Amino acid sequence: MDWEVVIGLETHAQLATHSKIFSGASTAFGAAPNAQACAVDLALPGVLPVLNRAAVDCAIRFGLSTGATIASRSIFARKNYFYPDLPKGYQISQYEIPVVSGGAMVIEVEGRVRHVRLTRAHLEEDAGKSLHEDFHGLSGIDLNRAGTPLLEIVSEPDLRSAAEAVAYARALHRLVTWIGICDGNMQEGSFRCDANVSVRPRGQEELGTRCEIKNLNSFRFLEKAIEYEIRRQIELIEAGGAVVQETRLYDPDRDETRSMRSKEDAQDYRYFPDPDLLPLSIEAVWIDRVRAELPELPDAMQQRFTDDFGLSMYDAGVLTASRDMARYFLDLLPCAENDAKLCANWVSGELAAALHRESLEIQDSRVSPQQLGGLLKRIQDGTISGKMAKELFDALWQEGGEADALIEARGLKQISDVSSLERIVEALMAEHPAQVAEYRAGKEKVFGFFVGRAMKASGGRANPEQLNAVLKQRLKAE
Repeated sequence: MDWEVVIGLETHAQLATHSKIFSGASTAFGAAPNAQACAVDLALPGVLPVLNRAAVDCAIRFGLSTGATIASRSIFARKNYFYPDLPKGYQISQYEIPVVSGGAMVIEVEGRVRHVRLTRAHLEEDAGKSLHEDFHGLSGIDLNRAGTPLLEIVSEPDLRSAAEAVAYARALHRLVTWIGICDGNMQEGSFRCDANVSVRPRGQEELGTRCEIKNLNSFRFLEKAIEYEIRRQIELIEAGGAVVQETRLYDPDRDETRSMRSKEDAQDYRYFPDPDLLPLSIEAVWIDRVRAELPELPDAMQQRFTDDFGLSMYDAGVLTASRDMARYFLDLLPCAENDAKLCANWVSGELAAALHRESLEIQDSRVSPQQLGGLLKRIQDGTISGKMAKELFDALWQEGGEADALIEARGLKQISDVSSLERIVEALMAEHPAQVAEYRAGKEKVFGFFVGRAMKASGGRANPEQLNAVLKQRLKAE
């Protein structure tokens, strides 16, 4: 049977606020267990939550960036369930009226552009964390994350493959980091996805039974978990079984999903409006202020790079992979005579490779746009060759300094003077008359012999273009 895959993602983006969503406790990562859990987070008797205005700003930013509707009035609800790391016995979230409704994300997979609809994005608090590894048969509870502000972003079931799901998650990750509402650190849990996966016979309107795979904190795990779950469901149905609605977890060591618990429906959580929190009212002037503060969005900047600089969509996509990458490129341009293609090649080539080798982000680059621009200028004016430039880039990366000073200190200035190149070529011709005769007799491969010897004689500093021209002129039959 021909099967169609249906995927929807629920993504939790930790909002980049200094304090929690309903208390003044810090959200900084890495503190000692329970050091950042205050009375509100612990749900001690008599405490009351107070909404963090900065978290609402983040939600509005996201809604405006995706073309969504910002609710003028939204409410907070209590989502009731028991778990040891949920001290209140309920999670404050939004249900019937979320702060953001609708919107869409644009993705491209294998040359096909897709619009993925968003259902909603709502504010909620995170739970704590259960620790099982270090307690010898016991579990510890760390409530530092309890109350951390989250924006849960829910997509419509528009995705049709694991590759599309990853493309959507990457696009979402780029957007939330670009607009500054989330640091995107997946290792620290700042950006994590739950994947709802089902299959149905192709052409069938009714959705299949879905399973939710929880807390996928890397794009690789997201793809592999979905691919496994698709195979599992198809094999189960084709063997005569039925998919059970449930929550599953992904085990990367075994590359498989495993049953975690039966999947709850909304009514199981007994949602009701939180009596301790007033409805959230967002006036138009608030939305207008946030809109005025928004940066140019990544898709718009990518298009501008192609229109204004003549770059390919691929190059422009690489340069707008993050806001810091785009900023580096824009700072580099005026330092390199606005040669956009040369700058793009070096940012996505040598610089990206150096960053990858040392697991650095571009904002931590050891070579500044101004330093790289100084190097590219010497390629442009013929002072150094492309090969020399790569050696000098490594030196800039390791030692710092400026390109001109390194060129001078290392004697790397390219020889472009025609008379100097002629002397090198004439000496080689006198030293190798047999090869000269072979070339003049039509054996053109010998030309490479002279290029290699001339480069060696010049210490690798001969301008390749000028050298070739001098060789062709001198070697031609007299």
